[in-house]
Amino acid sequence: MLKFTDEHEWLKIEGDVATVGITAHAAEQLGDLVFVELPESGTALDKGATAATVESVKAASDVYCPLDGEIVESNQAIVDDPSLVNSDPQGAGWFFKLKLSDPSAANALLDEAAYKELIA
Repeated sequence: MLKFTDEHEWLKIEGDVATVGITAHAAEQLGDLVFVELPESGTALDKGATAATVESVKAASDVYCPLDGEIVESNQAIVDDPSLVNSDPQGAGWFFKLKLSDPSAANALLDEAAYKELIA
């Protein structure tokens, strides 16, 4: 199941784990990323908490935790090569995996059609 937030994060949800990243729209708005800081595995985060930080040639920006949960994995590849986020934001450029405290809470997030309306 693919879900989106109005802060331009995407979530690919499989069971009770969500892979989280920023959308292509967000990556375009930020420009070329030069730095990514990700949360440590085992970190518990509440919905809306700052989960990651990105810096581009234009600006620094926070990436927020889309739902309550615990970080189970971070994508070291984008720390080593932030341009992956620009080239493949919804694939190799994922940020972290989040074990959801309440997987049903994802139902309140946007589906792809609603997100496309948001950015239109």
